[in-house]
Amino acid sequence: MGQSSGPQERLSRAELGRLGEDEAARYLQLQGLTVIERNWRCREGEIDIVALDDVGDCLIVVEVKTRTSNAFGTPMEAVTPVKARRLRVLAARWLQDHPIGPARVRIDVIGVLRPVRGPLQLEHLQDVGA
Repeated sequence: MGQSSGPQERLSRAELGRLGEDEAARYLQLQGLTVIERNWRCREGEIDIVALDDVGDCLIVVEVKTRTSNAFGTPMEAVTPVKARRLRVLAARWLQDHPIGPARVRIDVIGVLRPVRGPLQLEHLQDVGA
């Protein structure tokens, strides 16, 4: 998934996050997943994307991290083991509110790098909360 290689406009932090989540959702749909919710919030935090696999038996909770450079680490490095455990808690809470009964739950992370110059880069790690 790429964009033009020319200079790109500066985005606010919120706009950058939205762009990353939009790209991640589009990517997941191209992979055959169904995005069923975005930016779900509860007292314990927020889930960026909730999706189901093509069979509907696996719920995928996706954390999206978007950066403009790797100067302070890659987007993937921003998801620590503590954050992965918190995503598990959020997934359980989501299922309490949405009793759809998938056979399993998977925690994924999508890192989006949108450099000032060059194409957008996307990295997808599956099952980080295992």
